[in-house]
Amino acid sequence: MKFKAIYLLFSMYCSFAVSAPNANTTEPSQAQVIDRFAELALECVHKEYPNIIKHMMNSDEDVKTPKKLYPAFYGCYDWHSSVHGHWLLTRIASQYPDTARYQDIMASLAQSFTKENLEGELAYFNRADTGTSFERPYGLAWFLQLTSELREWDNQKAKHWLTILTPLENKIVANVTDWIPKLSFPIRVGEHSQTAFAFGLMLDWSVTAHNQEFNDLLKQNIRRLYANDVNCPLAYEPSGQDFLSPCIAEADLMRRVLSAEQYAKWLGAFLPSIPIDGDGNWLNVATVVDKSDGKLAHLDGLNLSRAWMLEGIASALKSADPRKTAILRAAQAHKTSGLNSVIHDMHYMGSHWLGSFATYLETQRGL
Repeated sequence: MKFKAIYLLFSMYCSFAVSAPNANTTEPSQAQVIDRFAELALECVHKEYPNIIKHMMNSDEDVKTPKKLYPAFYGCYDWHSSVHGHWLLTRIASQYPDTARYQDIMASLAQSFTKENLEGELAYFNRADTGTSFERPYGLAWFLQLTSELREWDNQKAKHWLTILTPLENKIVANVTDWIPKLSFPIRVGEHSQTAFAFGLMLDWSVTAHNQEFNDLLKQNIRRLYANDVNCPLAYEPSGQDFLSPCIAEADLMRRVLSAEQYAKWLGAFLPSIPIDGDGNWLNVATVVDKSDGKLAHLDGLNLSRAWMLEGIASALKSADPRKTAILRAAQAHKTSGLNSVIHDMHYMGSHWLGSFATYLETQRGL
């Protein structure tokens, strides 16, 4: 799988070098591709400003800088982007230890993952006025993806860092465990509060962490919330600032909880418009007209997340399924557009987070 991901990265970057306007005619190496993604996170994980914080203030004493509030995850514009920026660095260091940025990555992770910093993060989660809704569910799901990466990495420093992050991991799992049964309905938006995407990451964490209790809780409630859904209104997507597809994310989630036979049947009722003639144009690629507008730039992320979710959907179908070719062709179109947005014409409104989506897609983390 690792070498397949390397090949995909190399092929993707080479194709951009040929097709991009004013591109250098020299084909970049696989190492340059990896370094590109790493650089995006290295540039922002310890960049405190600009910053948007979500923080309850009850008095003047509660007015604090991002670094005072979140001593480990204060960079990359907001808490959740900092978390998955650290995931990006961990993913690259664990999968590509020969990258030229390896030492920079290790130093950056060591700077963030100190006992003091994580005690500060945990203290924030334990504030009486913070409640259990902080960064729920998106940021919490990415934190679990971060600890999944550390847990799977055969590296002594990674094991040490995981020990430091575990108390916050335990707190997050406890918060989510308390919250999920209270959900009367799924959250079907195309941004951070969407439950389908977050539940997918959380479910993957429960497998890596061998937490059967949490796994059972998730599966039970995923079925309760989604199993009877039919005719998802895909024609209404995307909204103008989506970075997640409500319909495609749900379909990618359900492959994790249904058998192959059950899933094939469920998908037919849920997305009956998927072509059986191999036509990949059933799902239009989104276009960003102003990359300096953080909300409009979300659509670049939509293309990336749709690509990996479509690949996930296809992976759950039998090779003879007549829908598979159309799904994979749509995935490729979204991948080409989404990755092109990461390689070219980046603005900080996108660069502080899109590298994580590109890395998740190209290293096939969801599969």
